Amino acid sequence: MDILEKYKIRASKRLLLFLAGILWSFAGGRILTLGYEDLFLKGNSPWGYLLISVAIFYMFFIFVFRKMVKKHTTRIMSSSLSEHCIFSFFDLKGYTIMIFMIAGGITLRNAHVINSIYLGTFYLGLGSAILSAGIMFLASVFNFEKIKFKYTK
Repeated sequence: MDILEKYKIRASKRLLLFLAGILWSFAGGRILTLGYEDLFLKGNSPWGYLLISVAIFYMFFIFVFRKMVKKHTTRIMSSSLSEHCIFSFFDLKGYTIMIFMIAGGITLRNAHVINSIYLGTFYLGLGSAILSAGIMFLASVFNFEKIKFKYTK
């Protein structure tokens, strides 16, 4: 038996979906908080920018994160394995995108090249979309039996 295989921390499909939900909810909540601080605590009149945040949320949620949740949920639920590596709730591409987003966000924020009102507007929409993706993963945990039935047909 391979030494890595022997000590691999394993998780059920339900736990993988839960971990993905917690991770994305935390990340989305953190980005949402940064956006809120920039927009409402530093800005004078944030209400117009809030409408732009709603549009950003809609675009990112519909065209990126909703598809990502469905893709990873399908990949996990369709797997023939009953237990997976605890880090396999995303594939390599998912982790790569996550690292790029985190590094890009930190770099952009620390560079101070974009006005905090505009950055806050973007972060509010993006954070809401990421938080919604986390909630979708958590909803799949609570609807696990129904989802499992869909993939065992």
